[in-house]
Amino acid sequence: MEYTEKVVDHFMNPRNVGEIEDASGVGTVGNVKCGDIMRVFLKIENGIIEDAKFKTFGCGAAVATSSMATEMVKGKTIEEALKITNKAVMSALDGLPAVKAHCSVLAEEALQSALWDYAQKNNLTIEGLEEPKEASHSH
Repeated sequence: MEYTEKVVDHFMNPRNVGEIEDASGVGTVGNVKCGDIMRVFLKIENGIIEDAKFKTFGCGAAVATSSMATEMVKGKTIEEALKITNKAVMSALDGLPAVKAHCSVLAEEALQSALWDYAQKNNLTIEGLEEPKEASHSH
């Protein structure tokens, strides 16, 4: 299985690892069967994602996609963040092996779950944001 240089870089030197204590929104998604669990923390001020951190328990691709996804949402509006799909994350990493594509889906779902949490806490309706369904990816 071949990983791109960017995937290896984000795995070896992940960006934004950790927690945000007073996070505006926290999203946790995972699949106990395969063991990938992602938690994303967002700090949102005036509709802008000021900071994003993550904790991921899983394979290298899960760590790399979490790292890239948190990099991609920083400084973005909520609406812009909603447009960050798993395909965008994979593309930013110059691709993932097919058997690891589900990791990028987890990253997208974790982001959306954190945004949903933020919306719920603040009684906001965000167009295009749907209640997260249980992550259902499989190996």
